[in-house]
Amino acid sequence: MEATGHRILIVDDEPDILELLQYNLKKEGYNVRTAADGLQALEEAKKFLPHLVLMDIMMPHLDGVEACRQMRTIQELNDTYIIFLTARAEEYSEVAAFEVGADDYITKPIKPRALLSRLNALFRRETKKDAPSSSNQEVIKIANFVIDRASYTFYLDGQALALPKKEFELICFLALHPNRVFSREDILINIWGTDVYVLARTVDVHIRRIREKIGEGFIKTVKGVGYKFETPNT
Repeated sequence: MEATGHRILIVDDEPDILELLQYNLKKEGYNVRTAADGLQALEEAKKFLPHLVLMDIMMPHLDGVEACRQMRTIQELNDTYIIFLTARAEEYSEVAAFEVGADDYITKPIKPRALLSRLNALFRRETKKDAPSSSNQEVIKIANFVIDRASYTFYLDGQALALPKKEFELICFLALHPNRVFSREDILINIWGTDVYVLARTVDVHIRRIREKIGEGFIKTVKGVGYKFETPNT
C-alpha cells in the first residue's frame, strides 16, 4: 500500500503484540517503529518524532503512564497523539492515563481491523482540521492571551505556552463560543469525535490541566450542566 507519511511508534513488552501491530500498520502504509518498554519509547520518540504512539501500561523499567507523562514535557512531541493499548480495564487506570495527557484508551484484546479503522479515521479528521480555513477567527485575542489556530500556538502574557493538542483544541473550541454552556458529551463529540470512546471524566481532567496553565478565570463550571468560556465583563 502507498505510504501515508504518518509515523507510529508501538510500545509493548510482548513481542507477539509488537509483531502483530507492526505487520498490520506497515501493511496499511504507516511508517512504524517499536520499543519494548517506556525507557526505550522515550529515546525512540525523541529521534523518530512520531505522529502517534500506541503504548501499553504495564511494562518493565518504566511503565506507560510515566512514559506518557515524560513525553508530554517534550516540546517536539506536543502534537503527538498518545493512545494506550492495555489489558487494564479499571476506570482508575483510564483516568490516570488521561491525567498524564493520553488522547485515547483502548483495552485489549486487540482487533487489528478495528484499530486500523480507528486510526485512519483519526488521521482523516486531523487532515481536515489542518486544511486551510475560511474562518476569520484564525487568531483569537481575549484579555491577556492569544490563540493562533493556524500554528496551534497559545500565548499567555506574550509568552508561548505549550499545550498538548487536545487541550489546545478544547480551549479553542470554548473560546470560539463564549458564554455558551457545553455539556461534557458535547465537548467529547466536538473534540474527540464519535470514533473514539472516552469517559466523560476525561473532559474534567483536561479542563483542570488547562486551568493549571492559564488560571481559573475563564473556564467556568456550570454545576450539573457542563462548562463555558466566560469573557471578561460578562
